[in-house]
Amino acid sequence: MKNAYGQQITSHPITFSLIFAPMIAYLKGDFVYKTPAMVHVDVNGVGYEVHVSLNTYTNIQALSKGVLFTYLHIKEDSHTLYGFFNAAEKEMFIHLISISGVGAATARMMLSSMKPDEIARAIVQGNARLLESIKGIGKKSAERIILELRDKLSKQSLDANISPLSSNTLERDALDALVALGISRPAGEQAIRKVISSETGSDKVEDIIKKALKIL
Repeated sequence: MKNAYGQQITSHPITFSLIFAPMIAYLKGDFVYKTPAMVHVDVNGVGYEVHVSLNTYTNIQALSKGVLFTYLHIKEDSHTLYGFFNAAEKEMFIHLISISGVGAATARMMLSSMKPDEIARAIVQGNARLLESIKGIGKKSAERIILELRDKLSKQSLDANISPLSSNTLERDALDALVALGISRPAGEQAIRKVISSETGSDKVEDIIKKALKIL
């Protein structure tokens, strides 16, 4: 195809999509259609088809609207949007698909069989048998997952999903910000707890972050 000047125009649709893929961080809207494997989310009149795990479906089953953290999985022949009930599940999904031989479908199956913290605990403890109990995960795959993710996950808090901070949106946002700044999750949780316990509290997340950074 040539332009008005006779120059050849080459299109690169896949490369273009890859550039913008990370921009879809989450979707907030109405859950107009739900199955244990798929959800249609209406965001201001635009419908998104989102593939979900059984874990996510269980958490949103009774909800008519909400937020799904998303990951756009791109292959040469398809673009598939995956949705997750919380950031921990999305993070585990990304960890799993980074392993050779573990595709997005297998990662979703794992998250449909076990909760993110249960998978993390099995990996850190080297419990290959538990991972093998998941459909599609054989002995070699289980051992590879443990080998490649054990050290990485052992540095994180296995109980991040049930942290005492998880019920408070303000404190959770502060923790997420500290982690994004390079602070380990356990250290961040400890610092935030000290800030909260030493004062009457703050209604601004930036104040909590600043005070926590002074402690760290």
